Amino acid sequence: MNWLLNFFSRGFLIRMSLILQPLLRIYFRGNKFIDPIDGSRYRKFLTYGYGEQLRPNALCPGTLSLERHRMLWLYLERETSLLKDELKVLHIAPEQVFYKIFKGYQHWDYTTADLNSPLADVLADICDLPFEDQSYDLILCNHVLEHIPDDLKAMNELYRILKKGGTLIAQVPMDVNLDKTYEDKSVTDPKVRAQLFGQYDHVRVYGQDYYLKLESVGFLAVNAHLEKKLTSEEFDQYALSQKEQIPVMLKS
Repeated sequence: MNWLLNFFSRGFLIRMSLILQPLLRIYFRGNKFIDPIDGSRYRKFLTYGYGEQLRPNALCPGTLSLERHRMLWLYLERETSLLKDELKVLHIAPEQVFYKIFKGYQHWDYTTADLNSPLADVLADICDLPFEDQSYDLILCNHVLEHIPDDLKAMNELYRILKKGGTLIAQVPMDVNLDKTYEDKSVTDPKVRAQLFGQYDHVRVYGQDYYLKLESVGFLAVNAHLEKKLTSEEFDQYALSQKEQIPVMLKS
């Protein structure tokens, strides 16, 4: 799996997965793991990761969800009414596992945006978004900011287009043992980036000061701490990670 991630483009992998997904769902059918997003059951999940950072039982073969997707779904479903509310929603870098579900919500005015994803309605740079101020009730922007050299500019753009009273959910890879974000703008070699930041196209590793950075542009930033509300059986059954955080930003 890791060689595919390093060799093929994201767009190509998305298109190929649309063909393979139904076959994988049948082949790996079983009862050991459950994907809470659609309730489907599997005998195993697939190993996933870049380089040497491989995670067993990370990728659901039927939905292509990862630990962070499953954790986010549980948060949205159990801790909020966002999935049921009538909202204007912007989904940046839309995850394939959510795309069809959210696109089918008649009660959402749902738009996707990305620089090059085949799932994007609007081709857009997160640092220069083509939307009016205070346009959206909910913005989903997960595992994006670690790719952006000027993440502060991107955060300001997200704040600008979010309505007052709105919510931004912006998951990022975060080192729970790191107080301060580590980045080195002089590092441009993909191999060195993978060693330092965890992936060839990442430009930093966020620490716990991620929330402070978001607050510096105006957000009220909190960690939802869903991991404290889940049982050990749920962590095993849904193949979740104890390290995954759900940063939720509010605009007052």
